[in-house]
Amino acid sequence: MPRPQGFHYEAHPDGTVRITHNAHPATTLRGPRATQFLTEVESGDPQLVMARWTGNYKHGNERTARNHPRNSR
Repeated sequence: MPRPQGFHYEAHPDGTVRITHNAHPATTLRGPRATQFLTEVESGDPQLVMARWTGNYKHGNERTARNHPRNSR
């Protein structure tokens, strides 16, 4: 599975964290969720953490979907 890429985050002074993917807004975190995210992103792979927090990661069914008759071209 390829590594996620293209994610960036900005932590604002009011405690809000904004996550973008390829310069498009992906999610905004506030309060305890923002604090938990910042702790997790500093201790792990930032791209993988941001992909997981935004829900933008592979779910394991991509091969099945690719082989489905409606998707064959």
